[in-house]
Amino acid sequence: FGQTLHIAAFHHDVSELELSARVSPWDERAPGHVLVELFDVTARHQLDRESALLAQRGVSQRMLRQLAHEIRNPLGGLRGAAQLLERELDDPSLHEFTRIIIGEADRLEGLVAGLLGPGGRPDRRLVNVHEVLEHIAKLTASAAPELTVLRDYDPSLPDLLLDRDQLTQAFLNLARNASQATADSGTLVLRTRIATNHVLNARRYRLVALIDVEDDGPGVIDEIADTIFYPLVTGRKDGSGIGLPLAQELVNRHDGLIEFTSQPGKTVFTVSLPVLSEAEIEANQAS
Repeated sequence: FGQTLHIAAFHHDVSELELSARVSPWDERAPGHVLVELFDVTARHQLDRESALLAQRGVSQRMLRQLAHEIRNPLGGLRGAAQLLERELDDPSLHEFTRIIIGEADRLEGLVAGLLGPGGRPDRRLVNVHEVLEHIAKLTASAAPELTVLRDYDPSLPDLLLDRDQLTQAFLNLARNASQATADSGTLVLRTRIATNHVLNARRYRLVALIDVEDDGPGVIDEIADTIFYPLVTGRKDGSGIGLPLAQELVNRHDGLIEFTSQPGKTVFTVSLPVLSEAEIEANQAS
């Protein structure tokens, strides 16, 4: 009696609630009767998790800028080599692959320039998120032919004001991480939903886009669960520990956040992005 328990429950809309339960005697004159008090602590715990993730951002930013300098140097050589290879290929059907290399090198050059620039402010344009995810699915499937890629898209998801290159890189990092978690032979699920009246980064938004990247791998090991968005933290022997912190940084620049849940057979990284007008974006930047 008098102790507090923490339990999980489900709301009528199937969303999970975190509850704190306290049990105490109802009346000493009526043995066996108890008072059970339930307190919804979902919002408080969500705020604690978001605060912990945002606290990692300063460390990540400094390290990512240092790494961006190292990445930038070989990109020009990579692009030039792809152009030379394209000229040497007699089969026009192979040119598609060299164009992919050149296009990705150009995209990475723009990404690195953004990381090294003042604040890396996103160049926001209206973007169809599903088109970006289809590009991610194509790149991921090309790199891992045995991977099964499933889509579960919400057709009501509106176009968002985003930096296409930055968000493409963020989603690509998450998809590659998911693919590698399944040894490139499991199942990757790309899912979109729209949430209403949603609290994100201690602010309440009318609409928030939720993009899930799910895999059926072994799950995130407990030892790194709290630090997985720090640079150089990885659970794989051949992992760099760069993909997830970079994805988090790029999503943060869009007033968003990446969170995850994990258990053996199901790991879900959820990207939350507020649906904002140009005026709302300018107001956020000024605050």
